[in-house]
Amino acid sequence: MGVETIAVASDHAGYDLKEDLKTELREKGFDVLDLGCDGAASVDYPDFGAAMGKAISGGEVKRGVVVCGSGIGISIAANRNPAVRAALVQTGLAARLARQHNDANVLALGARLIGIETAKDCLENFLNTDFEGGRHQRRVDKLGTCG
Repeated sequence: MGVETIAVASDHAGYDLKEDLKTELREKGFDVLDLGCDGAASVDYPDFGAAMGKAISGGEVKRGVVVCGSGIGISIAANRNPAVRAALVQTGLAARLARQHNDANVLALGARLIGIETAKDCLENFLNTDFEGGRHQRRVDKLGTCG
Protein backbone atom coordinates (compact mmCIF):
# COMPACT_ATOMS: atom_id res chain seq x y z
CA MET A 1 0.00 0.00 0.00
CA GLY A 2 1.28 3.46 -0.91
CA VAL A 3 1.72 6.55 1.17
CA GLU A 4 -1.55 8.00 2.44
CA THR A 5 -2.49 11.45 1.22
CA ILE A 6 -4.09 13.82 3.72
CA ALA A 7 -6.02 16.81 2.36
CA VAL A 8 -5.70 20.18 4.08
CA ALA A 9 -7.82 23.30 3.64
CA SER A 10 -8.16 26.64 5.38
CA ASP A 11 -9.43 30.14 5.08
CA HIS A 12 -7.16 33.17 5.53
CA ALA A 13 -7.30 33.01 9.35
CA GLY A 14 -6.18 29.39 9.31
CA TYR A 15 -3.56 29.73 6.59
CA ASP A 16 -0.45 29.89 8.79
CA LEU A 17 -1.52 26.94 10.94
CA LYS A 18 -2.41 24.96 7.82
CA GLU A 19 1.08 25.57 6.46
CA ASP A 20 2.65 24.43 9.74
CA LEU A 21 0.52 21.27 9.73
CA LYS A 22 1.47 20.52 6.12
CA THR A 23 5.11 20.46 7.23
CA GLU A 24 4.21 18.22 10.16
CA LEU A 25 2.32 15.81 7.91
CA ARG A 26 5.19 15.57 5.44
CA GLU A 27 7.66 14.98 8.28
CA LYS A 28 5.43 12.08 9.39
CA GLY A 29 5.63 10.57 5.90
CA PHE A 30 2.25 11.60 4.48
CA ASP A 31 1.60 13.16 1.11
CA VAL A 32 -0.43 16.38 1.29
CA LEU A 33 -3.19 17.59 -0.99
CA ASP A 34 -3.55 21.33 -0.39
CA LEU A 35 -7.07 22.51 -1.24
CA GLY A 36 -6.28 26.15 -0.42
CA CYS A 37 -6.34 28.90 0.49
CA ASP A 38 -3.05 30.21 -0.78
CA GLY A 39 -2.34 33.17 1.50
CA ALA A 40 -3.53 35.59 4.14
CA ALA A 41 -5.86 37.59 1.86
CA SER A 42 -9.49 37.40 2.98
CA VAL A 43 -11.43 34.45 1.52
CA ASP A 44 -14.68 32.65 2.36
CA TYR A 45 -14.36 29.53 4.53
CA PRO A 46 -17.39 27.75 2.97
CA ASP A 47 -15.48 27.41 -0.30
CA PHE A 48 -12.68 25.49 1.39
CA GLY A 49 -14.97 23.36 3.55
CA ALA A 50 -16.81 22.40 0.35
CA ALA A 51 -13.51 21.55 -1.34
CA MET A 52 -12.71 19.18 1.52
CA GLY A 53 -16.13 17.57 1.21
CA LYS A 54 -15.57 17.03 -2.50
CA ALA A 55 -12.12 15.51 -1.93
CA ILE A 56 -13.51 13.09 0.68
CA SER A 57 -16.69 12.15 -1.18
CA GLY A 58 -14.85 11.84 -4.48
CA GLY A 59 -12.34 9.41 -3.02
CA GLU A 60 -9.27 11.60 -3.55
CA VAL A 61 -8.46 11.21 0.15
CA LYS A 62 -9.81 9.32 3.12
CA ARG A 63 -8.89 11.95 5.73
CA GLY A 64 -8.35 15.66 5.97
CA VAL A 65 -7.66 18.69 8.15
CA VAL A 66 -9.57 21.98 7.96
CA VAL A 67 -8.63 25.21 9.73
CA CYS A 68 -10.27 28.61 10.12
CA GLY A 69 -10.14 31.21 12.87
CA SER A 70 -12.41 29.34 15.27
CA GLY A 71 -12.73 26.06 13.36
CA ILE A 72 -16.49 26.41 13.60
CA GLY A 73 -17.37 27.81 10.19
CA ILE A 74 -15.15 25.54 8.13
CA SER A 75 -16.27 22.45 10.07
CA ILE A 76 -19.92 23.34 9.44
CA ALA A 77 -19.15 23.83 5.75
CA ALA A 78 -17.27 20.53 5.47
CA ASN A 79 -20.02 18.65 7.32
CA ARG A 80 -22.59 19.76 4.72
CA ASN A 81 -21.21 16.90 2.64
CA PRO A 82 -22.69 13.61 3.90
CA ALA A 83 -19.36 11.81 3.39
CA VAL A 84 -17.63 14.07 5.91
CA ARG A 85 -17.50 13.56 9.66
CA ALA A 86 -15.54 16.65 10.68
CA ALA A 87 -14.80 17.03 14.37
CA LEU A 88 -13.85 20.40 15.81
CA VAL A 89 -11.41 19.71 18.63
CA GLN A 90 -9.21 21.71 20.98
CA THR A 91 -7.34 18.91 22.74
CA GLY A 92 -5.54 15.74 21.82
CA LEU A 93 -8.01 13.77 23.92
CA ALA A 94 -10.94 15.17 21.95
CA ALA A 95 -9.19 14.24 18.69
CA ARG A 96 -8.61 10.71 19.95
CA LEU A 97 -12.24 10.32 21.02
CA ALA A 98 -13.47 11.77 17.71
CA ARG A 99 -11.64 8.95 15.94
CA GLN A 100 -12.45 6.19 18.44
CA HIS A 101 -16.14 6.89 18.89
CA ASN A 102 -17.22 8.93 15.86
CA ASP A 103 -14.91 7.70 13.08
CA ALA A 104 -14.11 11.34 12.29
CA ASN A 105 -12.46 11.62 8.89
CA VAL A 106 -11.76 15.35 9.05
CA LEU A 107 -9.98 17.14 11.87
CA ALA A 108 -11.16 20.73 12.34
CA LEU A 109 -9.04 23.26 14.23
CA GLY A 110 -9.41 26.89 15.27
CA ALA A 111 -6.19 28.78 14.59
CA ARG A 112 -7.19 31.66 16.87
CA LEU A 113 -8.04 29.31 19.73
CA ILE A 114 -5.15 26.85 19.95
CA GLY A 115 -1.40 27.07 19.56
CA ILE A 116 0.83 25.04 17.29
CA GLU A 117 1.81 22.47 19.94
CA THR A 118 -1.81 21.75 20.79
CA ALA A 119 -2.64 21.55 17.08
CA LYS A 120 0.19 19.05 16.58
CA ASP A 121 -1.08 16.98 19.52
CA CYS A 122 -4.56 16.98 18.00
CA LEU A 123 -3.13 15.95 14.64
CA GLU A 124 -1.04 13.18 16.20
CA ASN A 125 -4.07 11.72 17.97
CA PHE A 126 -6.24 12.04 14.87
CA LEU A 127 -3.70 10.25 12.69
CA ASN A 128 -2.83 7.46 15.12
CA THR A 129 -6.19 6.48 16.55
CA ASP A 130 -8.41 3.83 15.00
CA PHE A 131 -12.19 3.74 15.05
CA GLU A 132 -13.35 1.27 17.71
CA GLY A 133 -16.46 0.16 15.83
CA GLY A 134 -18.70 -2.05 17.95
CA ARG A 135 -21.45 -0.12 19.67
CA HIS A 136 -20.19 3.06 18.00
CA GLN A 137 -20.74 1.71 14.48
CA ARG A 138 -24.54 1.83 14.62
CA ARG A 139 -24.36 5.44 15.82
CA VAL A 140 -21.99 6.44 13.04
CA ASP A 141 -24.25 4.67 10.55
CA LYS A 142 -27.13 6.85 11.71
CA LEU A 143 -25.19 10.00 10.88
CA GLY A 144 -25.83 9.33 7.19
CA THR A 145 -29.57 9.39 7.84
CA CYS A 146 -29.78 12.54 9.97
CA GLY A 147 -31.96 15.29 8.60
